[in-house]
Amino acid sequence: MPSPTYLSAHDHAKISAAVAQAELQSAGEIVTILADRSDGYTDIQLAWSAAASLLALCALVIAPDFYLGLYDHVLADWGHEWTPRAIISLAAAVAALKFGAVFLLQLWQPLKFWLVPPPVKTARVHDRAIRAFRIGAERRTTGRTGVLIYLSMREHRAEIVADEAIATKVDPQVWGDAMAAMLAHVREGRIAEGMCAAVEKVGAIVAPHFPRADDDMNELPDRLIEV
Repeated sequence: MPSPTYLSAHDHAKISAAVAQAELQSAGEIVTILADRSDGYTDIQLAWSAAASLLALCALVIAPDFYLGLYDHVLADWGHEWTPRAIISLAAAVAALKFGAVFLLQLWQPLKFWLVPPPVKTARVHDRAIRAFRIGAERRTTGRTGVLIYLSMREHRAEIVADEAIATKVDPQVWGDAMAAMLAHVREGRIAEGMCAAVEKVGAIVAPHFPRADDDMNELPDRLIEV
């Protein structure tokens, strides 16, 4: 399934211009990534399906007469003899049906992401941001001054990751202002404005520690990466 496009060409140009402007103030190199999602969460989908299957089996164990009677009533099979083989077959069929039904229900993406526990979303967005940073920004600048702004839409989460030179001088909590500025816009559907606000804040945070040199070169692309 292709990822949806959240921003127009005009929005992309606006963010690129914000990055270029922020980089005029410091030696920092800002990379922006907008992701539809940070993980497929297939393991969580399988876990919920397995849990539903197990609960169905537990219900069958707790109230066997009710469920066996319900089966006989639905099929009008009044003379049915419940042998151990028949009971096990029914249990297996119920478990399989429950598993399949819950798995298929989670193909509806809003439900699937609603069922993912918040700590799992946070951890996986963080992991994806770190991987993206290592690929696209870490140690790719002369002064180790790369900063990644990563926004993951399905999870409603964002990360800011800085290269080692910046990380040694800027406390991670300082990025909170940039995150707050971005999310205030994103919550109202103004994604481009949110990214631009974060870029501006990051530039202002980095500038006092890493002022731009006269011979500074643009080492990383200013364009937004949308995945």
